[in-house]
Amino acid sequence: MRPAIRVSNLSKRFRLGVRASGSYRTLRESIVDWFRWPKHGAGLRNCDESELWALRNVNLEVQPGQVVGLIGRNGAGKSTLLKVLSRVTEPTTGRVELLGRVGSLLEVGTGFHLELTGRENVFLNGSILGMSRREIKRRFDEIVAFAELEKFIDTPVKRYSSGMYVRLAFAVAAHLEPEILIIDEVLAVGDASFQNKCISKTMEVARSGRTILLVSHQMDLVRRLCGSAILLRQGEVAAAGDPNTVISEYLAEGAGRILPGIPVETLRINPRGGNLEAVFVAASCTSRDARTQGHPYTDGPLYVTATVEARRGVWFNSFCVQIFDRQRSRLIAADTIVLKEPPRALEPGQHILEAVIPRLPLLPGVYMLGLCLAQRPVTVFDNCETIGEIEILPAPGRENDPKPYFEGPVACDIHWLNRHIN
Repeated sequence: MRPAIRVSNLSKRFRLGVRASGSYRTLRESIVDWFRWPKHGAGLRNCDESELWALRNVNLEVQPGQVVGLIGRNGAGKSTLLKVLSRVTEPTTGRVELLGRVGSLLEVGTGFHLELTGRENVFLNGSILGMSRREIKRRFDEIVAFAELEKFIDTPVKRYSSGMYVRLAFAVAAHLEPEILIIDEVLAVGDASFQNKCISKTMEVARSGRTILLVSHQMDLVRRLCGSAILLRQGEVAAAGDPNTVISEYLAEGAGRILPGIPVETLRINPRGGNLEAVFVAASCTSRDARTQGHPYTDGPLYVTATVEARRGVWFNSFCVQIFDRQRSRLIAADTIVLKEPPRALEPGQHILEAVIPRLPLLPGVYMLGLCLAQRPVTVFDNCETIGEIEILPAPGRENDPKPYFEGPVACDIHWLNRHIN
């Protein structure tokens, strides 16, 4: 079977700080150049002193009907690859083969003409995809209803909010039936209701047999939607295949072992989601038990302390400690929202939050710790899933207890009885 997407020896180079020598320059630019480089003037602006290879010898194939997640740290080359596949930019070397029409959602409003109305942009995008006016008209009402823009469909899109932009952009891309749909982080934009709507529509598109290439920092989303995943690292394909395996390798890049009571700086940890108006900047965990030197243990307490920096005044009602296994299945979500307390305020500046899990019901092993701060049900401030690994030890004095024949992650109490029946 011919692949829907085939990328062969693809590389993309960017020259840093360089403009095209044949471009027109204003008087202001000439003056700025003279002050920036008084000895050489504008001549230095065209020199080739540094370059960045965003992609290097990328080879991959995506079969028709596959849903593939493209993951990697910021700067790994994900968006550059999607722009090359979408013909927004040309590769420096290599070849791209696409089987069918491509619909792209690279960023909010990509492909929209600001002076045109929402209605006109729907028809414009459909025409770009090669669809006839009759085909577009057949899907038009469905697109507008999905985007919830009936009152604004004849308003120029330059007056749309970012939320209106993304609703219409996703509706157009998902409903105009391109054979290949390319999505770059758009499912993370908008309110919770619209995100769920987008996810459901994406799953519907996948079931229809169309090919989807999805970039996301939300690993749960990649696991839910994708049959395979590709990990990019510094512009190269580092891993490809089963999503759980690829995700585990990705998460291991930024997560080390958390030692009891020692704070871990979290500002540079990726992936993380939310609007980042309040962020975790450090975190630590401990059992506060000298018998295990502070290491968490089965059926013991877990104290998680987080330093949060509020960049503006916010209110929150959800401080959640999350624990995942190595396959990124969420095993524990200990969330303060279940306490049904009123929202609490965080003034600008740093704050200490502490959560206590009185009895940790996990068997000995290595797990992943994550934190989330939110004002539910709508606003997530910071969702940091990969602070690091925590090691859970056997309970003190029970190191030699028999292990369950079928081992799982959860320690479960069991009682039994034996009654004789005639």
